[in-house]
Amino acid sequence: MRWTDCIRDAIGYIEDNIGEALTIEDIARHVHISPFYFQKGFAMLCDFTVSDYIRCRRLALAGSELAATDAKIIDIALKFGYDSPDSFTKAFTRFHGCTPTAARKGGASIKSFAPLSVKFSLEGGYSMDYKIVEKDAFTVIGLKRTFKYEDAAQAVPELWAQFHQMPQARAICPMYGVNTDETMTGDTFEYLIADNYNAQADIPEGFVTRQIPRFTWAVFVCKGAMPQTMQDVNRKIYSEWLPNSKDYEIAAGYCIEMYEDADQYPKGTQDENYYSEIWIPVKKK
Repeated sequence: MRWTDCIRDAIGYIEDNIGEALTIEDIARHVHISPFYFQKGFAMLCDFTVSDYIRCRRLALAGSELAATDAKIIDIALKFGYDSPDSFTKAFTRFHGCTPTAARKGGASIKSFAPLSVKFSLEGGYSMDYKIVEKDAFTVIGLKRTFKYEDAAQAVPELWAQFHQMPQARAICPMYGVNTDETMTGDTFEYLIADNYNAQADIPEGFVTRQIPRFTWAVFVCKGAMPQTMQDVNRKIYSEWLPNSKDYEIAAGYCIEMYEDADQYPKGTQDENYYSEIWIPVKKK
């Protein structure tokens, strides 16, 4: 299924079940894609995580009902997935800028948030530098955290900032960002800021080792200032290369970012020639 069809079907399924207990697994199953692949592709194409999109749609619809009907606030809260008046009021106020009570009285403005509309457009026409590489299993060492997909855009950069302030950071060269979701079915993933493991060296306090299995990797070149260059390549991988590849598909819930030493470049990671890579494990279709 092409991504345009996949996203269109997913949006339709969300709208049809907006008052139900929607899960990533349910939506991904409906469009016949793994939760891992679906969450990444949806976020790349739509600029929303799936959870953020559902939350915004529910709060927009709740606002409309408050303004247009006499339904009790608690009933509307329950209808759109909020178990208590307090949690609904907090979420509603953050989204609309007013309380449910104020919206009901009609003296405050409420926000709209229309369903996403998928339209056909010609994409591509650009080149992507990549190679297919067989790589044996290898072990890395680094700082590990577990994140929710919906928090990743903010949480991962914060982890890198924390890492560079840690005394233990001097013990390794942070050349990898390792994303791991081995089951490919959940709403969380493991992230490591890592280096190749040296069995002769001590493991710094708070650090862990992880073995990366043997895979065939599609290795994509990113050349330019960070993080924009890597974000652009990542978006093209999930929106264009993977959906249109006749030979390969994702083999496992891994993704590795490889970073060259920033000290080699006059402007560090902001240099126009800064080199990094994205590794995706693939298998023949």
